[in-house]
Amino acid sequence: MARTESNMLPLGTKAPDFTLIDTVDETPKSLQELKGTTATLVMFISNHCPFVIHVRSELSQLAKDYVAKGINCIAISSNDAKNYPQDRPELMRKKAIENDYIFPYLYDQTQDVAKAYDAACTPDFFLFNSDLELVYTGQLDDSRPGNGKPVTGKDLRAAMDALINKAPINPNQKPSMGCSIKWLDTHHTSK
Repeated sequence: MARTESNMLPLGTKAPDFTLIDTVDETPKSLQELKGTTATLVMFISNHCPFVIHVRSELSQLAKDYVAKGINCIAISSNDAKNYPQDRPELMRKKAIENDYIFPYLYDQTQDVAKAYDAACTPDFFLFNSDLELVYTGQLDDSRPGNGKPVTGKDLRAAMDALINKAPINPNQKPSMGCSIKWLDTHHTSK
């Protein structure tokens, strides 16, 4: 299982805008219509990555715990679905329903959104404040498949709580780790 670390987009970066198809209801959704009043969490995930499978139930619970606090979650899959058919949109829809995702699960077919966010792995997390400025980009917590540590969402939850309480967010952020985004043949990356 290859491990890829997130690229850690600089804090303060403005959230790149996008409009993508929601695989659950098959309608286009934009960042502007999905953003939260307090914060917006953009997550790059996929169906088949063991790192994502490991945290799926926590992602579902996290969204449920914070939506009433004004934090909206958005999940995006940018994987090449032709070469990785388990990441096809119709299977994304199935996984979203199975895992009770209350957040939209969008498909980035061109991979332009992943490139704009400098996303590198699944899962990759980007937490933006109410002005859509990046305040946290890092891991969910210290748990990884097989390391025996419980999935708690501790690091990401601490950043979300700090934002809600208007407290400083720890600038020492550990990169997320997971499967590399499965790029189309037209995208050559050095990682």
